[in-house]
Amino acid sequence: MPEPEKLFYTIGEVSDLLGVKPYVLRYWESEFKKLNPQKSVTGQRTYRNRDIRVATAIQRLLYEEKYTIAGAIKKLEELEERGELDRLEPAKEEAPSVPGHSPQAGEPRATPAASTEKMREFRRLLESSYAILKKHNLD
Repeated sequence: MPEPEKLFYTIGEVSDLLGVKPYVLRYWESEFKKLNPQKSVTGQRTYRNRDIRVATAIQRLLYEEKYTIAGAIKKLEELEERGELDRLEPAKEEAPSVPGHSPQAGEPRATPAASTEKMREFRRLLESSYAILKKHNLD
């Protein structure tokens, strides 16, 4: 979960946190009325902690529990009626899987968010290495 002292997050930050593209979040906004981030004066979406909890719930329902959009909408309404929607925690980041290795009982599986973040980290490393090489005309 994001740091509690931060009140607002950009769509990019939420996208990185959940491991989905920003257009996925925008699509969810059009389908799930409970996901309704405020917009700043400049028109940028500003997600609050509750918006992130709702997006996390949507992600779990669609990707992990394999609900349809309509089913996920109904389930979110049920969770809200029972007061459980505001108490949801985001999925814990798990260790990446190794090809040919089956996780043992209790051993975490790789998540899309973890894999996406590792790829972004690798890309930043490559880009910075390229910039250094270009600076010294070694490319």
